[in-house]
Amino acid sequence: MSEKIKVAAVGDIPPGERLVVEAGGKQIAVFNVNGQLVACDNTCLHRGGPLGEGDIEEFLVTCPWHGWQYDLSTGECLMNPKAKIPLYTVTVEGDSIWVEV
Repeated sequence: MSEKIKVAAVGDIPPGERLVVEAGGKQIAVFNVNGQLVACDNTCLHRGGPLGEGDIEEFLVTCPWHGWQYDLSTGECLMNPKAKIPLYTVTVEGDSIWVEV
């Protein structure tokens, strides 16, 4: 069963930025993509690189270690279509950002 956890305030993640948080014992990267908040596991499936430190272009995040790319709308890896990172539901209530883990 998932748990909804407050991870930040809306102002903490301006458009084009990200924030790495710990929620439910997991490292989660929360991205603001043109005003839309999306969250994924912070760990690249290739070698464990920190996705929250990667470059982001639209809904595509690139791992800073070896360049593996993930679609933040589906979790799919562009380098290996069988690999998929976990995505987490993000909601905004008032000024608070919540993630379901």
